[in-house]
Order: sequence, then structure tokens, then C-alpha cells
Amino acid sequence: MMSRLVSGEIIDNQDEELLRPQSIREYIGQHALKDNLNIFMQAAQGRQETLDHLLFYGPPGLGKTTLAHIIANEMEANIKITSGPSIERSGDLAAVLSMLEPGDVLFIDEIHRLPKMVEEVLYPAMEDFSLDLIVGKDASSRSIQIDLPPFTLIGATTRAGDLSAPLRDRFGIVSKLEYYSTEELCKIVTRTSRVLESDIDEDAVLEIARRSRGTPRIANRLFRRVRDFAQVLNDNHIDLGIAQLALTRLKVDSLGLDDVDIRYLNGIIERFNGGPVGIEAIAASISEEVMTLEDVYEPYLLQIGFINRTPRGRIVTPRAYAHLGLEFNEE
Repeated sequence: MMSRLVSGEIIDNQDEELLRPQSIREYIGQHALKDNLNIFMQAAQGRQETLDHLLFYGPPGLGKTTLAHIIANEMEANIKITSGPSIERSGDLAAVLSMLEPGDVLFIDEIHRLPKMVEEVLYPAMEDFSLDLIVGKDASSRSIQIDLPPFTLIGATTRAGDLSAPLRDRFGIVSKLEYYSTEELCKIVTRTSRVLESDIDEDAVLEIARRSRGTPRIANRLFRRVRDFAQVLNDNHIDLGIAQLALTRLKVDSLGLDDVDIRYLNGIIERFNGGPVGIEAIAASISEEVMTLEDVYEPYLLQIGFINRTPRGRIVTPRAYAHLGLEFNEE
């Protein structure tokens, strides 16, 4: 359960939708990206065109899906949502594309997981708004072309490096989402408390923000769990004491590290003498999936300087040793 608390996976869908900002003005953080998007959307509307295709990349929980919804709202368009793993065959993608209306936004999450054959069907759809299909088999097969209405494709990925160059090059706008500052997360937690009608002190807001790994989705999730403790133990009031108690019980430390982070760091230190060690060996030693460690945990550990990636493998830094209360012995 603890790993899912900070994993960035979407649960509590009803609250997620309730807390999702509806306009670019309401969206907190990512200031440079927001400013650019405002320009791009106004320009497209001024020309009465669809917005160019967009690719958002970065760790989970930073707002890629939320931005897709906001763009659809700002462009006064409908949004259709799917994901790379759910599109297994070319026909699946053709079915999705053929249902689009003029100006629609098609959001494909985990777009790096599209099969290669499906990806090739997407190329003419993105470039020429047309669908090239092969009908029939062997000698009786023939190619047909179906015109599509102008639409905007928004792709989201946590692994931009896994995207093929031909697909990546077909996006007119490519933007990376960055981790949020503590100040920005404070604004998000404050907004969440207001939307959910919860009473919270400023120092409790700061405590939750500090432990949220720079990630809005985690901030909102931690807030909801702290709210549970406040409801049962503190007459629905979230003060600093109840926030610290709840987060300690949830095994989320002062920097937002959870049980998996600690096992990851200790695993490298205790079993591999601090590294360097390959990610597969680390994953096996702590019984976690390689993809989970690479996509969810390592980006934040790299961000705060607790690990380094080298050609020979991962290395735990002196800063991590200090945080864990361990002595760093440089050999």
C-alpha cells in the first residue's frame, strides 16, 4: 500500500476529477509551459485551426493528463482518452481515429507503449489527417485511404527516450514537465483543502507540501490520508501535529521518501557497498519491478541528489548516507 501512496498511479478517481483545474489560469506551476501554451492556443484560435500535436513527458503525477483536459476546455473541443497499452492492433487505433469530430483532442497516455505497427498507422493521421489501411489478405489485399477531420493529438509519457524518432518528430510541441517547488505545492494543498472543505493550518500545509516529492498528485493523496487521521483523531482539524503523526504512520519521511525509497537505498548500500550496481540487480534484491523503480522512484532520488547514474550502474551519494544516518566510507 505504501508504494502506491507515492506511485503516481491514479486512484480515488472521483476526487481526482473534483480537484482537477479546468482552465490554464487555475493550473498551478509549470509557468513557462503555461505561458507558451497560452500563446500557441491563442494563435491557433486566431487562425481558426486546430492546435498542433503536443507531447508531454516527465515523471508521473505532474499534470500531463490535467493539461490535456485544460487544452480541450480552452480550445472548446471534446477530448477522447485512451492509452498505449490498450491499443494492441492497427484496427483499434483506426476505430478511435474514425470516431473523431473536427477539432477533437485525442489524448494517448503512455504513448511510448504503442506497438510499432500501430505507430506507423498514426504517422499519416498526424501529418495529413488521413488513415491508410490494408484491406484483405495476400493477392486480394488493397490499400484504402480514409480522410480524417483535423484533430489535436496529445501524447503523454514517462519515458521520452523510449519513443521512436519518427513518432517524436511528428509532434509540433514537445514539453517536459518539471517537479514542483514547495511553494507551488503549498498552493495546491491549500486549494485542495478548500475544494474538499477541510480545515487546515498553514504549518500543516507546509509539512504536507515538503513531503510530496515535488508532485501534485502525491500532495493531494497525502492530504486525503492526513484528513482521515484528522477526522478520527482531531475533530476534523488538520494541524501540524496531526499532519506529522499521519505522515509518520504512513512511513513518509521528511523528504517524502517512503518504504520503497529506503529499501532501494539501503539495498544498494548493504548488498552492493553503495554501488555501482545495475538496476536489474537492485530490483531483484528488493522485490520491485525495474520499470517502477526507473519511472517512479529514481527520478526523484536523482532530483534530490541521493543517487547518481553512471555507465557502470547506480551509486548512492554521501547526501543519501547522511539522510539515512549512515557513515559514508569512500574507498
